[in-house]
Amino acid sequence: MSPRRADARAETERDILRIGREHLVASGPGGLSLRAVARDLGVVSSAVYRYVRSRDELLTLLVVDAYTELADAVDEAVDGADDGHSRLYAAGTAMRRWALAEPARWALLYGTPVPGYEAPGEQTTGPGTRVMARAVAIAATMTPAPVDAVPQALGADFDRIRTEFASPVTDAGLVRALSLWSVMVGAISSEVFGQYGRDTFSDAEALFGLQLRSAIDAAFPPA
Repeated sequence: MSPRRADARAETERDILRIGREHLVASGPGGLSLRAVARDLGVVSSAVYRYVRSRDELLTLLVVDAYTELADAVDEAVDGADDGHSRLYAAGTAMRRWALAEPARWALLYGTPVPGYEAPGEQTTGPGTRVMARAVAIAATMTPAPVDAVPQALGADFDRIRTEFASPVTDAGLVRALSLWSVMVGAISSEVFGQYGRDTFSDAEALFGLQLRSAIDAAFPPA
């Protein structure tokens, strides 16, 4: 493929992804349609199928794109922090900031699964675990609060995660990192999806900060 054709193909792929994002916001994942994407792109449907073969393939592109952008935002925030506690706090606040700016894409990642769609692990696992892997890497540098003995079956799972993330994190550190992750995703989703109610809290940002700081300090008590 000539450089000119490669550039043209890359530009079309970017346009398809951009239009897919717009349709995701407007209609949700269930409303995605390659025919509609082709219409907005100004081409016949068969032309789009040369780049994206199905709605599920478009969903996968959108999932990978969202995971990657979220992880990039978290990495940028964490890289500017000084210690473990501030890095975890920076990660959580960056996740919330991105989620509030991109609620439809957050819902695609952490909301109700799309009926009939199963994300292909070979394409989505790497991007999808980047933020968690960063949290585990931070946790490995901190002293976690003690936890009960980990059952043997979970111990094998933890060993696999340590291998996958190339991390020396202890069992206690991993339990605490997973608990903190659940708090962050749960609190963000409660806000993004309106589960607190419209007028319950006058300062949602302050509430999240308190939740996040409390969860971090409980997981990794300050010295």
